[in-house]
Amino acid sequence: MSVKLGPNRYGKAETRLVHVVREGPVHRVKDVNVSTALSGDMEAVHLTGDNAAVLPTDTQKNTAYAFARKHGVGQIEEFALLLARHFVTSQPTIHHARVEIEEYGWNRAGPHSFVRDGGEVRTCVVHHDRDGGSTVVSGLKDLVVLNTTGSEFHGYLVDEYTTLPPTRDRVLATAVTARWRHIGETASYAQSYEQARQALLDAFAGTHSRSLQQTLYAMGERVLTVCPEICEVRLALPNKHHFAVDLSPFGMDNDNEVFHAADRPYGLIEGGVLRDDAPDAGFAWE
Repeated sequence: MSVKLGPNRYGKAETRLVHVVREGPVHRVKDVNVSTALSGDMEAVHLTGDNAAVLPTDTQKNTAYAFARKHGVGQIEEFALLLARHFVTSQPTIHHARVEIEEYGWNRAGPHSFVRDGGEVRTCVVHHDRDGGSTVVSGLKDLVVLNTTGSEFHGYLVDEYTTLPPTRDRVLATAVTARWRHIGETASYAQSYEQARQALLDAFAGTHSRSLQQTLYAMGERVLTVCPEICEVRLALPNKHHFAVDLSPFGMDNDNEVFHAADRPYGLIEGGVLRDDAPDAGFAWE
């Protein structure tokens, strides 16, 4: 039997970085979580333990801190591109860099006081390859949304194990994870993010849903319609089930007013929507 080394990468995961911009008495805060992963000429370190080609993960962490001081953080996509390109261009043994960043929002409560935003987390994944250039995937997670009506579910397959009753009026709730791939670099990632986020919300609120799959497609389609700089959207929508409580034992009816919000198990609907002419995704989603 013969064996060989397969695809591999290594890096520093979840470097917590908070950057305070001090503009006189008024401060701004960027709170991010940075993960880096590098690949390239790494056969020797795996096969013989020779570390000559390895840029230590501690160095990757330090680079994130140093770049925050040197360049600021700004838009997370731009910061990720700076890091990814630096690792590939500065080290001949590094051929590919992946940088993933999560950003946590803070709301201003004063010139230098802030309250943690309880909403969604902004995300990005950037790949830079020595031969293939850069790819930027932006997104968000934990965007919790709910429709109290305007959702149905019926006409599905039924077998001997089916107990779910059909419904023509139900609560539809989910915690949106969405990622969208840019065509090249985008002039304003902040503007693109706000437009994509609003498109997701508008489609969720404006779609009379006969299934969460239908809603997923409507959300992805709306983003592509509003944002010409985006070529593909991928969504993961857990169905946060709300079951009407049976109040008949207490002599009471329940006209879709009182619900039990179940946390698990839950349906998980995943899918992508892309333009006909979208370029090959390659490694963008990895």
